[in-house]
Amino acid sequence: MTFWKLAFECKWIDAEGLRAAVKTESNPFGEITPEEYKQITGIDFN
Repeated sequence: MTFWKLAFECKWIDAEGLRAAVKTESNPFGEITPEEYKQITGIDFN
């Protein structure tokens, strides 16, 4: 999660782009959980 947090804070990626890194049923190879997404962005992952 540290890399993705840094990338978001440095504006290398926006919240919409970060959604692609979230592990879900349709994306089992994601690197962060929906809870980590919320910690990084402050936005619920729905």
